[in-house]
Amino acid sequence: MPSSRVQVRVPASTSNLGPGFDCLGLAVQLYNTTTITRIDGDARPDGMIGETATAFFQRIAEKPIAPFGFEARIEGDIPTSRGLGSSVTVRLGMLMGLAELAKESIPISRDQILDLLIELEGHPDNAVPSFLGGFAVSAHASDNPSDGFSYTRVAVKPELSCVTLIPDLKLSTEVARGLLPKEVPLRNAVENAQRTARIAAAFCTGDYESLRGMFIDHFHQPFRQVLIPGFASILGAAREAGALGSFLSGAGSTLMALTLSNEEAISNAMLETARKHNLPARVMVLKADNTGAEIVGATQG
Repeated sequence: MPSSRVQVRVPASTSNLGPGFDCLGLAVQLYNTTTITRIDGDARPDGMIGETATAFFQRIAEKPIAPFGFEARIEGDIPTSRGLGSSVTVRLGMLMGLAELAKESIPISRDQILDLLIELEGHPDNAVPSFLGGFAVSAHASDNPSDGFSYTRVAVKPELSCVTLIPDLKLSTEVARGLLPKEVPLRNAVENAQRTARIAAAFCTGDYESLRGMFIDHFHQPFRQVLIPGFASILGAAREAGALGSFLSGAGSTLMALTLSNEEAISNAMLETARKHNLPARVMVLKADNTGAEIVGATQG
């Protein structure tokens, strides 16, 4: 008997990690849960939920899937427009939930879900870690965009902590991208590539101490910092308090520091510096999530 109600839990994610623009991502233990209930008729919500559902029915499989009515509810602790992948949690929760409700008529593979998720998001940096958990590095599979993306995913050890400062400040990804330059100097591009490779190697080998000093970026942070009061000072305070490094989470406004110790000192330093710059914020110490998105409840009906 097919499911009539399903719940999907999806972790938040931080992307870019400084220099790894649009290719590095890390899932963290902060969650949203999507509940989808199948109903009679063809009623479906609008907005991002409705757009995701339309894409699911029309594009996730080789042939369109017959639409069905549903109600959807999103609950959880991930703030919107803060650079923690909230849109991924909505889209992924919807795609996995609808796939579970439709599986008796047409099985949907995990690859199909991830491919459509990346297509809807426009880039894989949040999508892959939120789906699979852990740290992920992604890249175009070839010079042909239709070939999609390839990725490497690794689990993250529990000794690594993410000290996360979440300002009371929403930022639009579109606005943040609009600030980026069309070109950057060759030297800056080379330095970003070097540090991105070093970060990926550190996570893949578990040598987190080698992350120290690797989060300097020339692609996006220098241009987006004008949106966040005290940006450079807050990141600097985290490093001075002992963090391996600090960076803007996604397009912001969240600022994050990675550390193997001194979580409390780093938290206090970031929060106090934010207050000095009249930036209301809260701090959370998060661990990496290595599970990724999962169905946590299903009711047969």
